[in-house]
Amino acid sequence: MHERRIPWAEGSWTHPPAAVTEDGGDLVVTAVEGSDAWRVTSYGFVHDDEHALLAPLPPDATVEVTFTVDFEAQFDQAGLFLRLSDEHWIKAGVEFADGVPQVGVVVTEGRSDWSASPVPEWAGRRVTIRASRVGDAVTVRARVDEGAWRFVRLLPLDPALPAAAGPYLCAPTRAGLTIRFHDWEVTAPDGSLH
Repeated sequence: MHERRIPWAEGSWTHPPAAVTEDGGDLVVTAVEGSDAWRVTSYGFVHDDEHALLAPLPPDATVEVTFTVDFEAQFDQAGLFLRLSDEHWIKAGVEFADGVPQVGVVVTEGRSDWSASPVPEWAGRRVTIRASRVGDAVTVRARVDEGAWRFVRLLPLDPALPAAAGPYLCAPTRAGLTIRFHDWEVTAPDGSLH
């Protein structure tokens, strides 16, 4: 498989955002206030109104999404969404929590979990989230600008299930969150776990 930039128009939104424009090759997206993706765990609620722009992701392939981290409110978030069904999905990216950007992953199979690590130095910078689907697993990595890849998480994924993936954003606590997405690519899978 060769590297392929996915045109923004090739994706379909899970839920329409408040506004979408193309600007010099970038996609500038504004989230609806209260949008989120979460199922049950700890909070007891189900949110299924994220803004994810998805296209099919074949087995043994890698998807990358690049965006600028421009957050200011609790739980502002953006990154990469990988969806298998309403109750089985992964979101990986950067989320503003406890006053700083945090790189993390939410894995949902009926119920959601959440792992996160603070990355205050990523504020205002260009971040790429990478999910490599190989065999029965997905390896999530992230990097800032053109820096080295940072291992974030390894998780199981049934290779027989069809998946779709692409950029996403949510604004659980406010109106006006606007994210600039720079790139969306599908490439060959990673050669090693991390």
